[in-house]
Amino acid sequence: MTHSPTGGPPARGPLLLPVLLTVQFLVSLDMSVVNIALPGMGADLGFAPESLTWVVNAYALAFGGLLMLGGRLADLMGRRRTLVAGFVVFGAASLAGGLAQDPGQLVTARAVQGAGAAALAPVALALITVHYAQGKERARALGLWGASGALGGAVGIMAGGLLTDWVGWRSVMLVNVPVVLAALAAVRPGIPADRRGADAPRLDVAGALLVTAGTSVLVLGLVRTETEGWGSAATAGTLAAAAALLGAFCAVEMRGERRGRGPLLRLGLLTRRPVLSANVFALLMSSGQFAAFYFTSLYLQEVMAYGPTRAGAAFLPFCAGIVAGTVVATRTVGRVGERALLVAGGLLGAAGFGWFALAVGAGGTFAGSILGPSLVASVGIGMCFVPLGTAATAGVAAEETGMASGLLNSSRQLGGSIGLAVLVTVASSATGAGGGPGALAGGYAAAFGVAAGLLVAAALATAVLHGRRTAALSAPTLPRPAETYVSEKTSKNLGEGVDPGVSRSTHQ
Repeated sequence: MTHSPTGGPPARGPLLLPVLLTVQFLVSLDMSVVNIALPGMGADLGFAPESLTWVVNAYALAFGGLLMLGGRLADLMGRRRTLVAGFVVFGAASLAGGLAQDPGQLVTARAVQGAGAAALAPVALALITVHYAQGKERARALGLWGASGALGGAVGIMAGGLLTDWVGWRSVMLVNVPVVLAALAAVRPGIPADRRGADAPRLDVAGALLVTAGTSVLVLGLVRTETEGWGSAATAGTLAAAAALLGAFCAVEMRGERRGRGPLLRLGLLTRRPVLSANVFALLMSSGQFAAFYFTSLYLQEVMAYGPTRAGAAFLPFCAGIVAGTVVATRTVGRVGERALLVAGGLLGAAGFGWFALAVGAGGTFAGSILGPSLVASVGIGMCFVPLGTAATAGVAAEETGMASGLLNSSRQLGGSIGLAVLVTVASSATGAGGGPGALAGGYAAAFGVAAGLLVAAALATAVLHGRRTAALSAPTLPRPAETYVSEKTSKNLGEGVDPGVSRSTHQ
């Protein structure tokens, strides 16, 4: 990797940021774009009603289970190599899904698509952290990165409705292919070639297997609660197995760190207050945000009787609010700091979801039930992406940015899975046996109320955990001079009292 002659961030091509924004947009888009197309997929391919949800769950399982591995592979094998591999896998799976002839082929394609996304997502944040100097330059890049992810989720719902109505369900898969081809063409001129040092650590195979199995089993247990129930033996057994696997992963990582080996996740990262608070905030915010997207879509179609295209268009105010919130954060993060923005954004998002809880009803209208709450919630959420990305990588050395990025993305994905599983149960309990528009609206209102509480909890956790603001917002975090890829053992000798794997520019 080529460093600038002044000792600043490594040189970058003019197409770097467009490629990274495309990554974040695609990964988020494909988590939501299939939702409105599910009925068409089921009718055309002959899905059984109880198996149709696996079109969504297969992607979530592979994506959530492989994020930590994808982030660490970027550190060890090279970021450009990992990015190219992720694009190829994602694009090939999208093509296969669009051409699927039976349910098994489509579900398999969605799982492979999730695996490609798990390689792509951590690389985007890692490359921003390495190539953009901390301060205004990085804040702008992080703002665009966060906005592209949130817009991908909202646009996915809108595009899913338009494509399904006008072209057919296969288009929601095939639309990825030309985007991936364009991104691959831009990778070479946009992203510097990888260079690995001779002392690059080996992949922590045991840790990779344990964390992949543990997170996959956890997501599996959560997505099955809608059919199995929280009190079933299947759910209890699955969640217990996930806890055991993740506990074993932590033990393996701690042992590897003590012995000077390069772990998949150096648990010492979580002793840094900004990193810890960012991951807790991401977990809680995603728990409310992802579920809110889901219930808004249901409310529009099941209660307000919107068609797919009209329901998708109703998300436009949310897209506008995300952009507005991101602009606010980009311009103010250097003055007010990460903690203030996360607390303010979390509380504003909570106010928006609370407004949803009060406004949704059987006789709701777009102006009265959707427009105002969407704008308030989305501006608050948009304010959080810049400080979230900054805090999650604060003081992290260049050779561990993939690790930190994979951790943040895992927190977001697991938060979304946990929140959706819990809030579906909340909505079902509040709806009761009635099932009419009024009962459905009551269930959705209860879910929005819990989502608001989750964002309040995220804001409070950040206020407590993050610590005071320091000068790290304006002080660049640079790669170590010897080599970008450094073994864990070497990093321990850089200075007594320095947290291994963390640069000397710290942010407590």
